[in-house]
Amino acid sequence: MPRAAQTGGKWKNSSTMLYVLYGTDTKKGRDKLHVLVGRLSAKRSDAALLHVDGETCTASALDELIHGQGLFSPKSIVVLDRVFRVEEIKEVVCERLSDIQASENIFVLFEDAVDKKTLTKLSRHAEKIQEFEEAAKAKERFNVFSLTDALGRRDKRALWVCYQKAKQEGIPDEELHGILFWQVKAMLLSARAGNANEAKLNPFVYKKSHGFLRNFSEGELAKLSAELVTLYHDARRGKHELGMALERLILAV
Repeated sequence: MPRAAQTGGKWKNSSTMLYVLYGTDTKKGRDKLHVLVGRLSAKRSDAALLHVDGETCTASALDELIHGQGLFSPKSIVVLDRVFRVEEIKEVVCERLSDIQASENIFVLFEDAVDKKTLTKLSRHAEKIQEFEEAAKAKERFNVFSLTDALGRRDKRALWVCYQKAKQEGIPDEELHGILFWQVKAMLLSARAGNANEAKLNPFVYKKSHGFLRNFSEGELAKLSAELVTLYHDARRGKHELGMALERLILAV
């Protein structure tokens, strides 16, 4: 695309002089705005820099910015700062896009968000459109230890809900089986030992598992441990699907 050429003290407008910056990451967008304005100002040090926001922009003011030229500065750099927040001004800007494109002045439009329809209109007249979107936050992985807490509390409903969430997260059945078996084993060890060292458990794990003992007898834990071992091996032999067997066991806790 051809660039503007200087003629007789003025810039003859042989290229589009509208830049659009928008997006939810306003910090990155504003940083880019400062860089862009700085670069444009460096190309023409005598250009006036004008800043207009939604509160100060009017239809008549916009027309003056499009067609007007300063006495000592033949060209201006006009920053339209989030003027789309005022719907009436947004309509006026969209109506004047051809005039803005043909203006002797440079326009930089900075917005938080631009709808698809307006973006299509802008794309027909802008030199460049750049979007600055906030990076999506990484989804927090399901905490499988919520399963062990629900099991230790013998909260059947919470245990089933946690199991369903874990399945939705795509956590393998083998991993879910392993964490449940680990908790049952830790409770059995804490029931048969007087302290963490004797149980060969981390002190925190021992204390927590020992606290869960009020919800199970040692016999119930031994039976649950045996059932977990059996259903795992039966699944390996193809007698049933591990996930379904785990769910049945959970509902029977």
